[in-house]
Amino acid sequence: MSDKPTDRSGGPDRSDGSGRTGNRPRRLRPSGGYRELRSFQVATVIYDATVSFCDRFVDKRSRTHDQMVQAARSGRQNIAEGSRAAATSSQTELRLVNVARASLDELLLDYEDYLRQRSKRQWDKNDPEAREVRAVGARRDRTDQSDQTEPSDHWKAYSRWLDAADPAVVANAVLCLIHQANYLLDQQIAGLERDFIHEGGYSEQLAASRLEERRKQRAGQSDRTDRTDQTDPAEKAPTCAACGKLMVLRTARKGGRAGSQFWGCSGYPDCTGTRAVNSSDGSVGSDRSVRSARTKRP
Repeated sequence: MSDKPTDRSGGPDRSDGSGRTGNRPRRLRPSGGYRELRSFQVATVIYDATVSFCDRFVDKRSRTHDQMVQAARSGRQNIAEGSRAAATSSQTELRLVNVARASLDELLLDYEDYLRQRSKRQWDKNDPEAREVRAVGARRDRTDQSDQTEPSDHWKAYSRWLDAADPAVVANAVLCLIHQANYLLDQQIAGLERDFIHEGGYSEQLAASRLEERRKQRAGQSDRTDRTDQTDPAEKAPTCAACGKLMVLRTARKGGRAGSQFWGCSGYPDCTGTRAVNSSDGSVGSDRSVRSARTKRP
């Protein structure tokens, strides 16, 4: 049996956790979708079964009644809260899933205590009854029923044991479900730890995304068409025929040739030598520019 952490797979944000895709813009880190998690589905059965078990077989005035119900609820709720927290904090998500795992461990001990204190047999993992309960979960994984979001659908799969009149049967069946949920949560926690190691936390991903956006902005600015006083890297800059200095690519700002590019001497305004971009000779634009460059020489 393997969990399916769909809220960590890069899918769309599901704001209500119902499995329905909303119209919200895509976020940096997906979150929600916890209703499709097998760990959440099993934890929901455990919670409902515990409420029923305690109402039927445990004194409502005892602390054990409330403690068992609260532990079962904590196991379920923290899976959901951790899934929602994934959008902004990997550490919070991981912490809440660990809290869910610890709550189910506490509940497991309560069921074991119930059986032991009443001299009821606890099923071994290889007993036929335990294997039958596990087989239900295995069948659900193979048929991929993650789209069924109604809790009653999951309860019906185990109703043969959870609705039994014998409290020992119910307790043992819930113990099997807790072991399944703990296994799924262990897999989920391991996956979250791997993601954190390889991808970093929310703050790290946010900073990396900001740096990438700034890089794109700089790249866009360098591609602007106005290349005044910039040398075109695709062209080899010629030398000025008047003074011998390198020329740079300029853009005419006014006159009949406004907007067109030409080579201009890098020594401007001391030298006003020019050259057409597609010129193959070393001529300058005018005698006046040549004289200007020559007259200013020492």
